[in-house]
Amino acid sequence: MRQLEIERKYLLQSLPQFPATAQSYRMDQGYFADEPGRVRRTRAPDGTMTYTHTVKKGIGLVREEIERELSADEFESLWRRTTGRRLSKTRTKVPEGNLVWEIDDYDALDLVVAEVELPTPETRVTIPGWLAPHVVREVTEDPAYQNWAIAIRT
Repeated sequence: MRQLEIERKYLLQSLPQFPATAQSYRMDQGYFADEPGRVRRTRAPDGTMTYTHTVKKGIGLVREEIERELSADEFESLWRRTTGRRLSKTRTKVPEGNLVWEIDDYDALDLVVAEVELPTPETRVTIPGWLAPHVVREVTEDPAYQNWAIAIRT
């Protein structure tokens, strides 16, 4: 499915205390060396596994995103092509008003990042009280905090 992703991203100094509405997911992502895109394996809180192939175009606030579901076998076949460009993380999703904040805690790095997808580029972002004390700075436009760049560092 092709769509626009409008997202702001923030570097955090530490993992916040999450509200009771939070749900955590385990993710493994791998990036291809020879073509754009990534594969992701996600384990939901109920243990359900999903597999996706995603291509994102552009950097910054607004990017094009093309995503499709994969079978477990398709994922495993593509996963082999991502050696040396992988990351694992825990993503905690927290609904806040009409938005959902996603906090990524990376396994191999001392790195925590928050992101929020927006309906329009003009949408004003108010950082929730449970998150605000942990925000170091916005990193939406900094390519060093894109997951593909993080995968290369791990």
